[in-house]
Amino acid sequence: MKIIIIGNGKVGYTLAKQLSGEFHDLVLVDQRAEALEEADNSLDVLCIEGNGASISVLLEAGIRKADLAIAVTGYDEVNIMCCLIAKKLGAKHTVARIRNPEYFSEAALLKKEIGLDMVINPEYAAAQEIGRILRVPSAFSVESFARGRVEMIGFYVKESDGLADISLNDYNKKNPNGVLLCAAIRKGEIFVPNGGFIPQVGDKVYVIGSQEELDKFFRLLHRPANPIRHVSVLGGSRIATYLGWELDRMGIKMKVVEINREKCLLLTEKLPSALIICGDGTNSSLLEGEGIFEADAFVSLTNRDEENLLMALSAQRAGVKAVIAKMSRPNYIDLMREAGVDSVISPKDITASQITAYVRSLANSEGSAVEHLYKLLGGAMEAVMFTVTTATRFLNTPLKNLNLKDGLLVAAIVRDTKTIIPDGNTEILNGDKVIVMAKSLFLQDLNDILQ
Repeated sequence: MKIIIIGNGKVGYTLAKQLSGEFHDLVLVDQRAEALEEADNSLDVLCIEGNGASISVLLEAGIRKADLAIAVTGYDEVNIMCCLIAKKLGAKHTVARIRNPEYFSEAALLKKEIGLDMVINPEYAAAQEIGRILRVPSAFSVESFARGRVEMIGFYVKESDGLADISLNDYNKKNPNGVLLCAAIRKGEIFVPNGGFIPQVGDKVYVIGSQEELDKFFRLLHRPANPIRHVSVLGGSRIATYLGWELDRMGIKMKVVEINREKCLLLTEKLPSALIICGDGTNSSLLEGEGIFEADAFVSLTNRDEENLLMALSAQRAGVKAVIAKMSRPNYIDLMREAGVDSVISPKDITASQITAYVRSLANSEGSAVEHLYKLLGGAMEAVMFTVTTATRFLNTPLKNLNLKDGLLVAAIVRDTKTIIPDGNTEILNGDKVIVMAKSLFLQDLNDILQ
């Protein structure tokens, strides 16, 4: 596919990096020469310096033959304009990053009236992910498939779980359950587990299943099920606004600390049920006086990675049971995890994964479409959900009779309202939604799982 990415900021570069490994014809457009330098030196992309809303620049980029134009500049209005012009000049599909809540609330109208094919909002997506993690205090990651019918939860194996030093087959015989342990990492080595896999204390693992079965599984592990009732948030960003609306829906009280007075006034209007505190969230006197670390969870959402890192570690040291931090720089994400803070949210990575899923679905418009895609374990693994069509070559065939590629696992199937954890006798039927775990095989079609 010929893909033109307009805007080489954090999201644009991350997206170009992901897609450059998937054999697309990529063009990256940005007005800043310095922004293009790294991409030009490190990625297999054509870099064009210029205004992405300029007709002449888009024509130079080859917009008339483009399968997809993706506008991810820092300005919503520019992104909308870029997509409008791109569509008029012949781009088959357009994607715009839109962050302003007012514009985002009109996403359906924008799609209808100006022909946008996809609207992506990193802050909204990040807030949704934070909300899912807060619902499962034992988790560092919660990903949702098929409108919440299936979830994939990441957690660390503890001695008290009873899961360590016993094969999965033996554990499941002693503790019947309806989930599947579908990925694990141990000292840098990544596993796609089978029944003989033996978890060890400290392993980072992912389990998949329906919400009900996952709740039962965590009760088997004797994990605390105490719900989150109060959340402290540092930073009155757009993510904080979207998160406030999400937490209000979940019945969770929120306290926000923001140093900018104008932002505090706006937050007070948008989040009437939240407590907004105007002050320096790194000030120990304020933290103690307002009981910031007395909450059930702490979320650090400032625009400075260093501050988020420092305050997340402080909250962890203070004994807050759930700590989440927003991070942009990959090296800081690794540092956070080394320090023991595993719930790290990266809006640019979430956005890039959502757009990558859309790109794969376009590349395979006649086969089994990619509906969702999540990057796991630093991008070393993917969880991909397909919708099965008659183009799937192995319908009504038991999985045990298929010659599957190494490094992948058919993890779950959603059939109507039923969630199925498959075994060797399970057959895939037309209309199923199938979730596959794979070691970054860049799957575009369900047929790609075969040797």
